[in-house]
Amino acid sequence: MSQSFNYRHLYYFWVVAKEGGLTRAAERLDMAVQTISAQVRELERELGHALFKPAGRSLALTEAGVTALHQAEHIFELGQALPGKVREAASGKTMRFVVGISDGVAKLAVQRLLRPILDEPHLRLQCHDGEFEELLAELALHRLDAVISDRASPHHTTMKIHSHLLDSSPIAWYAPKNLAKQLKPDFPHSLTHCPVLLPTGHSALRTDLNHWFERIRVKPNIVGEFEDSALLSTFGSAGMGVFPAAQWMDNYLIKQHGMVKVAVCDDLQDHFHLIYTQRKVLHPLCARLLASGP
Repeated sequence: MSQSFNYRHLYYFWVVAKEGGLTRAAERLDMAVQTISAQVRELERELGHALFKPAGRSLALTEAGVTALHQAEHIFELGQALPGKVREAASGKTMRFVVGISDGVAKLAVQRLLRPILDEPHLRLQCHDGEFEELLAELALHRLDAVISDRASPHHTTMKIHSHLLDSSPIAWYAPKNLAKQLKPDFPHSLTHCPVLLPTGHSALRTDLNHWFERIRVKPNIVGEFEDSALLSTFGSAGMGVFPAAQWMDNYLIKQHGMVKVAVCDDLQDHFHLIYTQRKVLHPLCARLLASGP
C-alpha cells in the first residue's frame, strides 16, 4: 500500500457501500453529495480501479469494490474494538486468549488441553467452535490467537501457519451395558450387527476409522453420524449405539453415564494440535501451551 493511501477516503467509500448510494451516505455523514463523491473518486485513483458502476439510478460495486468492501469491513471492525482492547491492556488486569475449537475435537478434551493456562489470574478465555478451514481463515486474519484441532494445518506458503502436537489419546469403544454384552465376545467383528455411531468426515478420526474397518475387514452397522463430538457421545450415552471416543473420556462416560468400555484400540489415536501463526511476539499463553506439549 502506498504512503498516500487515505483511510478517510476508505471510510467514505465504506459508508456509501453500506448505505447503498451517495445520497443516503451524504445524509448519514451530514455532508454534500459532491464532497463524498470526490472522496470516493480519490480512493479509486489511489487504488487504480473503479469501485462502483452505474446500476439504474443507483450504484453497484464492481469486483474490485466487493474486495475493497470486504477489507474495509475488517479494518473498521478492528477499529471499533481498539479502544476497549487498549483500555484492557492499560489496566494490566486482563489476559485475553481467543481460541478456535475445530468441530472434530471432543469438547471434554479441550478443558484438559487448556489446563496449563487456566491458572492465569487475569485470564479472559474466549472459545469459538467452527469448521477447520473457517477457523484457519480467522486465524490468518488474527481474529484468533490459536486453533485447537484434531489435525495438523496444511502447508501454506503465504500464511506461515504452524502446528504443534499437544497430546494424543488411544481410541476406546464405549457402549450401554445391554449392548456391551453383545459386543465383547466377538469384538470388533460384532460391530457388523450392533448399532454403531461415528463422527462425520469433518473429523480426522473418521478417516482413520474407515482405514481401520478396511484393514480388519469389518463393515460396521452405522445408525448415526455426528459432526459434533459432544452430540455423538450424548446419543451414545442415551443408548442409541456403540461409539468410539478418546480414552481420556473414561471418567465422564463410565462413572457419570454408566457406559461400558468394550475395547481399547491402541493403533487408533485421537490427536490434538495447537495451530498458530508466526509472529514477532508470540502470545504468552500460546507459548505456555507449546511448552506443555510433547
